[in-house]
Amino acid sequence: MRQRYEGGPRRERASFKHLGHLKKLYPYLRRYGLVFGLGIFGLLIIRPLLFLIPGFVGTALDSVTIADLTPDIVWPTIGILGIVVLQFLIYIPARRVLRRIAISVTYDLRKRIFKNIQFQGLKFFNQYGTGDLMSRAINDVSQVRMCVSFAFVEIVTFLFTVSTGLAFMFLNSPRLAVIAILPFPIVVLLGYRMARSLFPYFVARQEAMAKVNSFTQENLNGIRTIQAMAQEEFEIKRFHEVSTSYTKAAYRAARFMTMMHTALNTASSLSPLIIFGYGGYLFLNDIMTLGDLTKFFGYALLVTGTLARVGWAVSMFISAAAATERIFEIVDHEPEITEVQADENVLAIEPKITIRDLSYAYNDSSTNVLKNINMQVDPGQTVAILGTLGSGKSTVLRAVLRLIDTPIETVYLGNHDVCTLPLRRLREEVVLVPQSTFLFSTSIQENVAYDDLSRQENFVWEALRIAGIKNTVSEFEQDLETVVGERGVTLSGGQKQRLALARGVIRDANVLLLDDVFSSVDTKHEEEILSELKKIRFNKTTILVSHRVSTVRHTDHIYVLDDGSVIEHGTHDDLLAKRGFYADLEAVQTNQDADRTRRERLIQQLNRTTLQERKAS
Repeated sequence: MRQRYEGGPRRERASFKHLGHLKKLYPYLRRYGLVFGLGIFGLLIIRPLLFLIPGFVGTALDSVTIADLTPDIVWPTIGILGIVVLQFLIYIPARRVLRRIAISVTYDLRKRIFKNIQFQGLKFFNQYGTGDLMSRAINDVSQVRMCVSFAFVEIVTFLFTVSTGLAFMFLNSPRLAVIAILPFPIVVLLGYRMARSLFPYFVARQEAMAKVNSFTQENLNGIRTIQAMAQEEFEIKRFHEVSTSYTKAAYRAARFMTMMHTALNTASSLSPLIIFGYGGYLFLNDIMTLGDLTKFFGYALLVTGTLARVGWAVSMFISAAAATERIFEIVDHEPEITEVQADENVLAIEPKITIRDLSYAYNDSSTNVLKNINMQVDPGQTVAILGTLGSGKSTVLRAVLRLIDTPIETVYLGNHDVCTLPLRRLREEVVLVPQSTFLFSTSIQENVAYDDLSRQENFVWEALRIAGIKNTVSEFEQDLETVVGERGVTLSGGQKQRLALARGVIRDANVLLLDDVFSSVDTKHEEEILSELKKIRFNKTTILVSHRVSTVRHTDHIYVLDDGSVIEHGTHDDLLAKRGFYADLEAVQTNQDADRTRRERLIQQLNRTTLQERKAS
């Protein structure tokens, strides 16, 4: 069993540099500073009261063991009872306040994480997976909550208790106090050295938990594919491997924490042994009374008990430091898309798209996915962008909506560079219906009217009619109130695409970008939808991306992309007359008798190209 968990993380030990991550929590605590201070103050008041209890016990013992004193047990008992009641009345509200502050701090942190994620771009989501982000927002934030709720309090009460306890000990018996505190430096040094080694264990544990969350999230999203390919056992085996890695990391951290706590408790227990030994000697030689020895022992137990708990508090501090580092990687991450000299006073914007010499590469790649693109889309036009997979069609749409950080003076909406427009205003003017359809796990009504849930039903029905899915929805038992399930799991691919199209159409934006939204729609419905769109958007701009000639043939202008460049543009008839790439693609896709020989030649050429690419790879 032990061999399964051998080998800890080889990382830099913790230092004040790592604990410095906790400074980032200060602004979140400062807003609750007064209440937090009152809570701490309430807990500190209790500490001196606790030191009165050994005094009452010692007085009672002396009263019954010293012949010259009158036995007195009642008043010490009343005094101890009063302290216990007072402690209860103070401790419960103070602890409740501190826990509420800890919950509030974690609430604020989660809001900051979520808010910052909303404005991140493609590069961010390539770097951080969904499961990893969820782990940071849930598990790491919970570690911070434990630190705020317990560790801060424990450290403050530790300092106060030790100073108060040492004062009582020296007042009671200076000679015994000097001997009793000899183990204290050993405890402090041992705790410091062991605590430094905890940081990498906690980091490894948190990262392993993030991997478990990421794997589980990805697996559940792809459950249909897994079941369709009968890979359940394979995925169970993979999950076993990932979860075992987490178990090992958690075991190593728990084992080291247990070792640290055991070592600190053992070192702390040296002090009571010294008190029993030397204190007993003083009592037997009538230098101390039994009551005084009992008092001193009670004071020492309060101090050593706090010393033992400080190791637990330090471990929470270090765990929170590791969690804080991971949290603020997200909170401090600068959005990829930023507003440069944004003009907030823009009034009317003409629905015209102009692209000038646009080149773009993803993630600092040396290969451009777009190469000197030039396009012009006038108001009221429906323009198509056609090309094979990977030709850069979707990237052009992302550039218009500024989902990617394009260079300045390359993409214009009306007469405004999109880089100078406020992002919110830009995305009010331009609507994108993306290729990858996403539906929320809620009703059809809320999915279609997502940006304004107060819309009346008649607008929703009209959008569904234009998208060619009104009749289908009306046949559902609960029509608009039908819940589509997570990611629209209860709908077919074509139904999901048309609902997503309705969500874009209902906004009636000046510019509508459709990214291959008819790939799962049959030709008949496609023709009907395009006809409806042309009727309602006669004075607005529509850009349609597709790899099918049947989709783009009736548009006003067609741009043909290949390998990131515009190789042809014109109307459908113009492009056929050129007998270039578009004409070849049309021949391949239509299977007309007159073009059968040409079509077979083009397919053979395509197969040869594919074979050459495979050999090259």
